[in-house]
Parts: sequence; structure tokens; C-alpha cells
Amino acid sequence: MTKFKPFIVLAAVLFAVTLVVPALLVIPFTEGTVSGKLGEELKQDAKTEKTAEIPQGPAIEVGVYRLAQKKIETVPLEDYIVGVVASEMPAEFEKEALKAQALAARTFIVEQMLNENKADLPEGALVYDTVVHQVYKNENELKQVWGPDYKWKIQKVREAVNETRGQILTFDGSPITASFFSTSNGFTENSEAIWPNSVPYLKSVESKWDLQSPKFNGRAVYTVQEFEKKLGVKLPNDSTIGNVTERTAGQRVAKVEINGKVVSGKDIREKLGLKSTDFTWERKGDNIIINTEGYGHGVGMSQYGANGMASEGKNYKEIVSHYYQGVEIAASDQLLTKITAKK
Repeated sequence: MTKFKPFIVLAAVLFAVTLVVPALLVIPFTEGTVSGKLGEELKQDAKTEKTAEIPQGPAIEVGVYRLAQKKIETVPLEDYIVGVVASEMPAEFEKEALKAQALAARTFIVEQMLNENKADLPEGALVYDTVVHQVYKNENELKQVWGPDYKWKIQKVREAVNETRGQILTFDGSPITASFFSTSNGFTENSEAIWPNSVPYLKSVESKWDLQSPKFNGRAVYTVQEFEKKLGVKLPNDSTIGNVTERTAGQRVAKVEINGKVVSGKDIREKLGLKSTDFTWERKGDNIIINTEGYGHGVGMSQYGANGMASEGKNYKEIVSHYYQGVEIAASDQLLTKITAKK
């Protein structure tokens, strides 16, 4: 009996191996679900590892100078975008419009990060929390503003930001100046009508959706004395005020001749605090009544126009492509990597 023991053991081992080997071959394909070919799975794994090397989220922070509190608040990049979108655009707007706003806000701050000139900002701050740069409110402030609507509004804004995460607008490979405003007069404006330089992607385009904006019409009333003082002009003794001598590409007032003095529409808007450079006026007794169409400087993306486009089924890519001519939607990863490398 003893001389057959080794053969019995060997037979038992061989039998066990025949059971274990098939199990080993099956295990990798039974744990979890297989969503594609093996080659595709390997490519996805490699891509995941590469993406993990790129600093995102909390690794990139924004120093926001809170003017009211006179202090710097350091915020993770994507949280900052949420705070800007929530502050700059009504949460009631269509999600695709909110996504377009998120793209503009992220592009603005990435461009600001790359800008070496931080003049007039306190040490450690990147932006102000006002219209000087972009309006920003944190969660506690939004809870106060929104009250019982906070939960659904913040969720909607966060979804819009997350669905555009890592995306910015570029022209010739660089982040654009992603300017935006509330409501146009039916057309956006060429950049050179407001600012010194002509920017190729900031050109006048039709924006018919703005005609339905609740902010489309505006009115201001000044006494003749106030009008003359603010503009530094002297009105004629008759009932006239001045004549428009030139209009912009966006059909706004470029220049006005007032009793021999030429004043730009931009200066008139700023000095009188008008909502738009598309205005008409009339003199009634000692008062001058000024009616405006549109709200804001008119350059770049109209927010109410974006919402109108979204209401008609346009997505955020179509919206930004309309308002920013010839731009591309690009990943911000490489630029953010450069920013962190400088620190």
C-alpha cells in the first residue's frame, strides 16, 4: 500500500489544478461588468492615470478680495465658478444658458490667472468680488439671498458648472476676454465701440431674444442744469438738445453733437448713469427725459439672449459660438498646470 501513496497524492494535485486554472481564467471577467473590448479598457485606464496627474479642483485656488469685509477669501476654482454663476445669472434661467455663463466665468478667471499684471489688487488677491471683475457670493451669502429656494437653485448651478468642468473658451490657443452683459438692444456691440482695441471674436451679432427681456427698456430724468453739469455742455436756448452724428455697428449712439461740442455715446452713458448707449431723449420744460434700450455695455455674450437661445433648444456650445465669433472650446488642463508650476 505504501508504495502507491506518491501516485495518489500526484493524482489529487493534478485534479485540483484542473479545477483551479479555469477559475483563475474566469475571475477577471466575472468581477464587475465588461463595457468594451480589452484594448479599449486598457486605453481608458491609461487615460485615467494621465488625467490624475493634472491639478484640478481644490489644487487650484482663487484669492477673492471681499470688498465689504475687506479681506481675502481663498476659494477652490470650481467653487468660485459656482459663486460667480449664481451671482451673475438668475438660477431660473435655462441650464444651457447657465452652462454658457459657467464657461465664460471660468475663461475669465483662467485668463486672469495668466495675467501677470495684478495692479490695484491687495497682495494675495486675484480678483475683486464685484463687477470690476466678476460678482461672487459664497454659500452663506447665497443662502441669505435665496432663502427657501437655496437648495434647488444651488443644485442647478452646480450641475451647470460640473457639466462644463475643465472647459474654457480660446482664440488662437489663448483664453479669450469672455465679456458678458445683461441685455442688448437687439444687437451686441463691437469691442472697439467701448474699449480701445478691436478684438476679432467680439463683434456685433444679432440678438433678437433680448427684446423680451424685462430689462430691455430704461428711463432716466435730469434737469437741464444737472444734464449740463454732468456732461460739461451748454444746451441751446431753444427746445433742442443735440443730434446723433454717428452710430456704432451695434446700432447704438457713437457720437452726439451738442451745441457745437461732440460727446461720445460711451461718455454720455457713463456720466449720466444710463443703462445703455442706445438712447433717445426729449426736453420737456426744465427736464430732459432719456429712454434707453438694452442694459449693459453690449460687448460679448448677452445673458438674456443666451437664455432666449436656450429656450429655443440651443445648447451652451451653440450659445457661446454665436456671441464669441470664431472661438474654440478647449480643455484648461495644460494652462492650469502652467499656473500651478509657477507657484
